[in-house]
Amino acid sequence: MKQRTGLRTCGLFVLIVLLALSGCSSRSSEGGSGKVTLNLALWDENLKDVIQKTVAAYEAKHPNVQVNVTYTPFADYWSKLRTSLAGKGGPDVFWMNGPNFYQYVNSGLLKDLQPLVERDKFPVDQYTETLVDMYTYDKHLYGVPYFQDVIGLFYNKELFDRKKLPYPDETWTWDDMKAAAEKLTDKENGIYGMVAPAANQDGYYNFIHQAGGYMISEDKTKSGFDLPETKQALTWVKQAMDAGISPTAQQQLETEPMQLFGSGKAAMLPGISVKAAQLHELLGDKLAVAPLPAGKQKATIVHGLSWAMNKKTAHEQEAWELIQELTGEAGNKLVADSGFSIPAYKGTEGGWLRSLPSLNLQVFVDSLKFGVPYPISKSTIEWQDVETKEIQKAFMGKTTIDEAADKTARRMNEILAKEREG
Repeated sequence: MKQRTGLRTCGLFVLIVLLALSGCSSRSSEGGSGKVTLNLALWDENLKDVIQKTVAAYEAKHPNVQVNVTYTPFADYWSKLRTSLAGKGGPDVFWMNGPNFYQYVNSGLLKDLQPLVERDKFPVDQYTETLVDMYTYDKHLYGVPYFQDVIGLFYNKELFDRKKLPYPDETWTWDDMKAAAEKLTDKENGIYGMVAPAANQDGYYNFIHQAGGYMISEDKTKSGFDLPETKQALTWVKQAMDAGISPTAQQQLETEPMQLFGSGKAAMLPGISVKAAQLHELLGDKLAVAPLPAGKQKATIVHGLSWAMNKKTAHEQEAWELIQELTGEAGNKLVADSGFSIPAYKGTEGGWLRSLPSLNLQVFVDSLKFGVPYPISKSTIEWQDVETKEIQKAFMGKTTIDEAADKTARRMNEILAKEREG
């Protein structure tokens, strides 16, 4: 009798253990078979339809997961994201950009995706290498590229036709652009031959690399703003403004260059690929695009966004599979078909190329061959603030290019030295 009682007790104990283990094995879902909620965060509602379709596809494959999507305006996005991630909350999956990447990695806010990449043999080589490098830290991937942008030369065919001038093409240099701008400038009617952007990504970052200079060294230890080549590029921009063939830096502050160009008040505009659809709405079939004219060499700045994961997420596997859905071939084709931007997954750009039939968008894709990454380091925001203030002062004539470039380099080198100490 005692033996039978002992067996009954033992059996009950085994059953309890098995039930406990069963509960542990289904920990990926809240409450065993309950719903898992993932929070997704980004800032651009222009992709709302794409995100909805991708999330729907993901939820169809994961019936136990609900994805809540939050759009926060860019002006508030980073402060809210950092505060929430530093606490116990924050989204599970979210957009990350180049300028903020190092800061978030070094603050321990991003999940290291490399173990997941290696475990699942995730095809990193299918993504634009420049962007993979941008979101890799210490040989570990922390963000999977989603889409990318590159700079080209938008131009107004109607204004060229009025002057009977040939359109820009891949053979153009700075000299060709300047010569055409001089002929296209019509001061009586307030038309500029070109916009020499006072902004960095659309403007002087490209010219600096074309001249053979750089903003930051590859090892992130030295500023290149005091190089003769960098100063040459900045001087070229300032000279175009001073000659009256481009709006001044002050005018560009008062009226967005895209608005000037889109209203027919400028014949050429170096611009980011993501602006193609907006400019086409403004100019229609008058709009065309060519590669950026070359300096000493061809170069164009490449930037793009990635999807990153909250280091504290309670649902790593579900979040990782959501990132794969967003950034995979199907997800990137949705981005391309929307016409929003060039997808980062190689070979999926067809829909984007067809989105504006009157524009040769292949120009942007081909330009990736001589693309250079947007400059970043651990303290991008800090040194870029110095750079912007000093370079804008020079463009506005409040100081010289030499003084502004040297001061930027000096302060930037101090900031980079602190990075190494930290």
